[in-house]
Amino acid sequence: MASPIKSLQMKDFLSLLPNRQKQFAAAPEASLPVEDSARALAKALHPKRQYLTVAAVTERAPDCKSFTLVPDPDRGTQALAYFAAGKYLTVYETIAGMPATRAYSISSAPKAALEGRYELTIKRVDGGLMSNYILQNWAVGTPVEVSAPAGNFEYQPLRDAPTVIGLAGGSGITPFVALANAIADGDEDCDLVLLYGSRDANSILFREELDAVQQRTDRVKVVHVLSDPGKKKLPAGMEKGFLTAELIRKYAPEDALYSIFICGPQQMYAFLEKELESLGFARKYIRRETFGEVHDPASLPDYPADVPETVQITVTVQDTTATFTASTADSVMQALEKNGIAVPARCRSGECGFCHSHLLSGEVFVPKSLEFRRMADFKYGCIHPCCSFPLTDLVLSVPAAD
Repeated sequence: MASPIKSLQMKDFLSLLPNRQKQFAAAPEASLPVEDSARALAKALHPKRQYLTVAAVTERAPDCKSFTLVPDPDRGTQALAYFAAGKYLTVYETIAGMPATRAYSISSAPKAALEGRYELTIKRVDGGLMSNYILQNWAVGTPVEVSAPAGNFEYQPLRDAPTVIGLAGGSGITPFVALANAIADGDEDCDLVLLYGSRDANSILFREELDAVQQRTDRVKVVHVLSDPGKKKLPAGMEKGFLTAELIRKYAPEDALYSIFICGPQQMYAFLEKELESLGFARKYIRRETFGEVHDPASLPDYPADVPETVQITVTVQDTTATFTASTADSVMQALEKNGIAVPARCRSGECGFCHSHLLSGEVFVPKSLEFRRMADFKYGCIHPCCSFPLTDLVLSVPAAD
């Protein structure tokens, strides 16, 4: 039996066109809606930029401050985009003529966004370009430009277990403060056991806030783990040492499944990588927040030998090509920014893919912990400049800054 599809002739369709065109011409003019409810919701949740103002500054520690950010209607932001606890904002600044971006977890509860405020808590990083700039320059009234909330560190009921064991170190506490408050507010349905590592009792960030959350709900338990507590007897609810598999077993539910969420400095991730192997967890139950840029790639165990100190990078952005000398200790993104070339950036940890670029020639080193590329990226020579370190001279094409 002949296929009906094969029996169709193009001339039969072409003969219909004159009558169709007459019908279109005779029909009354109509216009599509410029803004329907779906578009309005997408725009509210995912604005390309949010223009904010610093409304308050809270000193958390000598080298750490919280900044309350509110909408700046004069620059076009009327309300804040809502978010799930665990999201971050990318901050955009120009520092000494150089475009710079950094991602910071939102430490305020999602409920606060509906009330018109975000809170970013920023701790000074030795040699950190953005953290030092913000701590020195942001004050009440400072205009701030940020992205929409982004990231994948939020609690997901279909994926994650009913109980979350949170492992936080230093300023890595910020997304957990948001999650703890979201649980107390009834915006998240999970239990949280938070093991928070600090150097000593004076180094604990958000101590009063975390105590207050535990008073509001029995679904949040906080255990402070001090690496150098001194000679005084530890108060109840505190442990001495580091975040270990043994400590996780001590506080995790005995007969229930749990997820592990981790956020902290690069050294903590390396330490926990070995500790968590002994727990025999399925990978889906271990969630790691991107911790920002890797520094000193040569210190990583899989970094190759005999890498030159500098290389030549040739980059094309749209119709403009530039060539410059770069340090192999800098990521490709850092090298681009130091030479005044702005590229799209969000997480700066290889996860989001906003800086996705084509490597036309040369070799790069990507730390295993930041390797989020797809198989197609390897096939077609694509890299994420934020977590790629040059090993040889490079030629690449990068998208223009968004």
